Amino acid sequence: MAKVLITGITGQDGAFLARSLIERGDEVYGAMRRGSTSKTGRLKELGIREKVNLCTLEVTEFANVQNVLNDIRPDKIFNLAAQSFVADSFQFPHYTSEVNYMGVLNILEAIRILKLDTKLYQASTSEMYGDVLEKPQSEKTPFNPLSPYAVSKLGAHSLVVNYRQAYEMFATSGILFNHESELRGYEFVTRKITSWLARIKLHNGDAMPLGNLSSVRDWGYAPEYTDMMIKMLDHDQPDDFVISTNTEYTVRDFLFMAAQEVGFDLQSEGEGADEKCYDKKTGRLIAYVDPRYFRASDVVYLRGDNSKAQEVLGWTPKVLVPELARKMAIYDLKKAAVEMPGL
Repeated sequence: MAKVLITGITGQDGAFLARSLIERGDEVYGAMRRGSTSKTGRLKELGIREKVNLCTLEVTEFANVQNVLNDIRPDKIFNLAAQSFVADSFQFPHYTSEVNYMGVLNILEAIRILKLDTKLYQASTSEMYGDVLEKPQSEKTPFNPLSPYAVSKLGAHSLVVNYRQAYEMFATSGILFNHESELRGYEFVTRKITSWLARIKLHNGDAMPLGNLSSVRDWGYAPEYTDMMIKMLDHDQPDDFVISTNTEYTVRDFLFMAAQEVGFDLQSEGEGADEKCYDKKTGRLIAYVDPRYFRASDVVYLRGDNSKAQEVLGWTPKVLVPELARKMAIYDLKKAAVEMPGL
């Protein structure tokens, strides 16, 4: 049984990761920011809230990080703590950098100074590829970030490589492409789509404003991706791995698939900022492009190449976008019905 510390445990990935680790018998510690005890809804939904040892940790405060790591002395750390919303990183670049870059530096330095025999997993991201220089993107593809979020994550990713080489730490990064689930935050476009569609269907909600519908993403299922995080630290050598489905779909594709599950048959009219999506059966406006949701600089294409993960770790994703859209749409439809029954 390993002693495992998860930062960012209250998020989508943290909750699924904690469940998998608990199921295999590990002792799980969950790091939370001060005053965040009320945000354990995902852990409760998965039925594991009482099985996690919660502790207070501010990754931006080195003394606090060092003290917590010295007290727990974990065998493994999964660092999922981040300011992870790309749009917010343009508004709060300093905070994004403090959490995403300095937080990782604090953890690495604490491990080094305390001389801990601790394996570290760092959550890297496909956003680091930015304005892509190669299609598809693998571990060898050059990074070209387009947002403060991506820049901060690339800095942290480089730190992990540096500490692995300089101090022979078991430090590995998962370059995860977009991964979604029924527990995804509502600020992310996939969950915004499925939850809003449910409100339109059941509660006569207003049409949904969206950003660039032509953006291409490689979407996977979060529980499969968190299981890959475990495989990376179980592997005998630290390394970096692209985790993806090797498929590509537009935001429009996801919208249309999810809409089909709740009973809408969409068609698109117009282009770019003038695009609108109507239900063919009723002519009702369901979604439209709103330029307010465009980013200052936008990543328009991401598609991974997971060949290395398949070859080295024996991993192949099973849930692809059509099933993912179905799972999320059905979940949010049921959730909306329970929250406002009879409507």
